[in-house]
Amino acid sequence: MQYAFETTLNNRKILAGFLKNYTLEQLNTVPEGFSNNLIWNIGHTIVVQQLLVYKLSGLPTMIPEDMILKYQRGTRPEGFVDQKEVDELHDLLFTTIDRTIVDFENGIFTNYHLFTNSVGFTLRSAAEAIAFNYYHEATHMGIMMSIRKFI
Repeated sequence: MQYAFETTLNNRKILAGFLKNYTLEQLNTVPEGFSNNLIWNIGHTIVVQQLLVYKLSGLPTMIPEDMILKYQRGTRPEGFVDQKEVDELHDLLFTTIDRTIVDFENGIFTNYHLFTNSVGFTLRSAAEAIAFNYYHEATHMGIMMSIRKFI
């Protein structure tokens, strides 16, 4: 699992770079031909990790319900994300993974609700969800690399 966590943390550092190197306007821009923007992709990766690992384990997430509703699968950017929320997302990029590492090491993930996602991966445990998560985040990183060419 250490490799999965290291991969996720490295990806999160790259995501944090987007928050640092792009303006609020750029983070919020949905380029023509895209259905979302940079900031939505970052929020989405945070939310999905929490849902896959914690919610499907029957545990509370570390993020507020309104954030889940805003960035979960099937949503699109609605309104302008301000600097306060950008800062919150930046913090959550790391606090959620740091806490997941501690929780995993402490063995709190004892139950898991079997879940088959939209691309056909069946997840049977929190460990499988953690491993799948870096695939999911890499997919969104690719989308973000495409978006940045148009903003």
